[in-house]
Amino acid sequence: MSIDLSQFFEVFFEESFEGLDTMEAELLNLVPGEEDLETINTIFRAAHSIKGGSGTFGFTSVADFTHVLETLLDQIRQGERELSTEHVNLLLKAVDCLRGLLAALQSEQEPDLNEANALRFQFEQVLEINNDAEASVQLAGAKDTGSNTYQIDFKPHQHLFKTGNEPLFMISELAELGELETHVFYDEVPDITELSSDECFLHWRFFLNTAKDKKAINEIFEWVEDDADISIELCGGLFTNDSQNNDVKQSVVSDECTLKNEESSTTQPAATPAKPKAQSNDKKPVTTPESTSIRVGIDKVDSLINMVGELVITQAMLNQLSEQEITPATITSLQEGLAQLAHNTRDLQENVMRIRMLPINFVFSRFPRLVRDIAQKLNKQVELKLIGEQTELDKTVMEKISDPMVHLVRNSLDHGLETVEQRVAAGKDPVGTVTLNAFHQGGNIVIEIMDDGQGLNTKKIREKAIANELITADSILSDDEVNELIFMPGFSTMDEVSDLSGRGVGMDVVKRNIQSLNGSVEVTSAPGVGSTFTIRLPLTLAILDGQLVKVAKHTYIIPLISIVESLQIDITKVSRVGKNLDVLRLRDEYIPILRLYDIFNHQNAIESLDKTLLVVVETDNQKVGLLVDDLLSQQQVVIKSLEANYHKVDGVSGATILGDGRVSLIVDISGLIKLSGLKKPGSQELIIDQHIAVEAQ
Repeated sequence: MSIDLSQFFEVFFEESFEGLDTMEAELLNLVPGEEDLETINTIFRAAHSIKGGSGTFGFTSVADFTHVLETLLDQIRQGERELSTEHVNLLLKAVDCLRGLLAALQSEQEPDLNEANALRFQFEQVLEINNDAEASVQLAGAKDTGSNTYQIDFKPHQHLFKTGNEPLFMISELAELGELETHVFYDEVPDITELSSDECFLHWRFFLNTAKDKKAINEIFEWVEDDADISIELCGGLFTNDSQNNDVKQSVVSDECTLKNEESSTTQPAATPAKPKAQSNDKKPVTTPESTSIRVGIDKVDSLINMVGELVITQAMLNQLSEQEITPATITSLQEGLAQLAHNTRDLQENVMRIRMLPINFVFSRFPRLVRDIAQKLNKQVELKLIGEQTELDKTVMEKISDPMVHLVRNSLDHGLETVEQRVAAGKDPVGTVTLNAFHQGGNIVIEIMDDGQGLNTKKIREKAIANELITADSILSDDEVNELIFMPGFSTMDEVSDLSGRGVGMDVVKRNIQSLNGSVEVTSAPGVGSTFTIRLPLTLAILDGQLVKVAKHTYIIPLISIVESLQIDITKVSRVGKNLDVLRLRDEYIPILRLYDIFNHQNAIESLDKTLLVVVETDNQKVGLLVDDLLSQQQVVIKSLEANYHKVDGVSGATILGDGRVSLIVDISGLIKLSGLKKPGSQELIIDQHIAVEAQ
């Protein structure tokens, strides 16, 4: 019975992806001619770990590819080869290739080896080797005058297999260093009745003739040095044709034995690796699966355990009170206990939410590579500054904000920053700067993408908007309002399509993705100074601070983040626009009044404007007023997906369960504005699409 190694696959993939992230980060820190040896060693160790793990689990495509880049790294760290920019670029491409191979294997698909083979050929050109030359190095043996023979005694502890290590793969790695002779001993193998399949009872003695030094051998066994007794000694040229030396070699091993169906001595053992799950022949697009685990600091776990302990104590107190006779004193104690229970529950909730909070550096860390590659492609000099990397954000929000941020950074690099010549001519530092800044503000996280480039061309944006009939020639808009037009679908001022992105192309997608996270994005710009894109997001998508409102007999929840103010309507400031829309003049703005009872088709609601309340809400710099019967309490609510449990409903972003067990819907402000057919609400140029509005009613 063999060990099922597939149970360790997911851990291997997670650690491998982390290793690739480490390699990429350290490669970006390398400056040819000024490289730090410890940085090279860190990159080498990460590659070596991936190679060893992939070999153990039978992922030979990854192990074989990693071997050649490991060879280059080893030569650099040994001082046999000087690091160049070409090497760094090639190693970064190898990191990307390994990500693709691992992602395919993790998805249980056959990896596409075309890119890996092409890169391997490039590595071999750099190393000045080919397949025949490589084979001749491995088989050189005693012909290599610079070789030595080592005697290696390897006695694993019985629990070795339980650590996920496999001696056969270590033997294979030894064979790659030169000519190897292997002897196995089974004198400690117990009777079959006492034999355990997950324990190791064998030990080995190897004779290795290699041009490598002892350090290279040590590296093969460094993963098991605490789980085995290992001895490596230099013993001379035992692989020569001299008969005397051959006699010595034979006398060294007196207890040479064989196991059934296995040879005790081989030149290079053929290891049969553990195979991954059966892979389909159908080619499917490979996507990197989202991480399904979170690494949590021990302090957060300890705090959670303490909170659970407090909750258990409070529960015990309440149980004891329930067994006592009801008196005014017990009622007082019960009220105090319930208050304590509410306090403990709130603390427990906050601590559980903290577990999902990760530093935004997990997103920021991908941008040094992105900036470096694009800057090289555009022949620009760019410095990336990261501020607030430890600002924490919910894991789900973090995963979904990454792509919009990539698009915004690409735009800053491609069309925000000038070329070196343009910056020098403008009296600027030839090195442009892109800054990513993250900080908490209230219950939100704010992310700023700033560049010190040429800024948005407001005049050109306005001309393009008029040409696309988004605004009229006599429209009165501030510069900021004009710049916001870049978020309109399909809007772009670029005369030619860039393979990176045109400033404005896809900005509507960026905005839509951010809105789906209950967030907002805005832009400010100054000619010749630069641009700043500001993203505001809730810290978590699981909990919402909401205002409960009453509409007829129903309770709805309006996100507090969207509410500007609540007021009683001054009927003298209300005007009718078109056929069905009322607007309120509020401090030189026209606020459209949306009747929730009409939109959601409720009966018996209060319809008279002077007897109701108006909740003024804002999204994307657009204000509307929601007509409600009454304001109830404010509270945190746990968001439940409506799509997952029912189906998508326009104007509703989710649902929650109230304290009395009733289901309450969470209002989607952007969705309501679309349902109403409003355009540019909250401004002096309010437009209503009557066709949409009539259909909505």
